[in-house]
Amino acid sequence: MRYLFLLIIIIPAMDIGFLLFSGKTFGVWPTLTIIILTGIIGAYLAKKEGLETLRRAQEELRYGKIPGEAVLDGICILIGGTLLLTPGFITDFLGFLMLFQPTRKIFKFFMKNSFRKWIDRGNIKIIK
Repeated sequence: MRYLFLLIIIIPAMDIGFLLFSGKTFGVWPTLTIIILTGIIGAYLAKKEGLETLRRAQEELRYGKIPGEAVLDGICILIGGTLLLTPGFITDFLGFLMLFQPTRKIFKFFMKNSFRKWIDRGNIKIIK
C-alpha cells in the first residue's frame, strides 16, 4: 500500500515534468496533439481488448470454467485504459503496456504473486 501511495505522488510529478519538457522542446500544439491522440487510441484499444476479454470470460463460463485469467485481463485493461486517458507520457506508456496482450502477461504475473501473498498473510479470506 505504501508503494501505491508513492506511485500516486511520483508518477504524476514525473509526467508533469515530461509534459513541460515536451511543450518547451516540441511546442504546445504538438504536445497537446500527442496527448489527445494517445487518449483516442487508448480508448479504442481498451474497448477492443475489453470486448475480447468479455467474450473469452463468457465462453469459459459456458463450459463451466472459472474465468480467472479473463478477470485478471479485465483488471489490466481497465487500469491500462484509465492510464491512457490520463494526460502524460509515462502513464500512456504504462497504459499501452497493460493493453497489449504480450506485455500484459508481466503485469498479470505480478498481480497473481501479490494475491498469493495477501492470501498467505491472511489479508484475503477465501470463502468456500
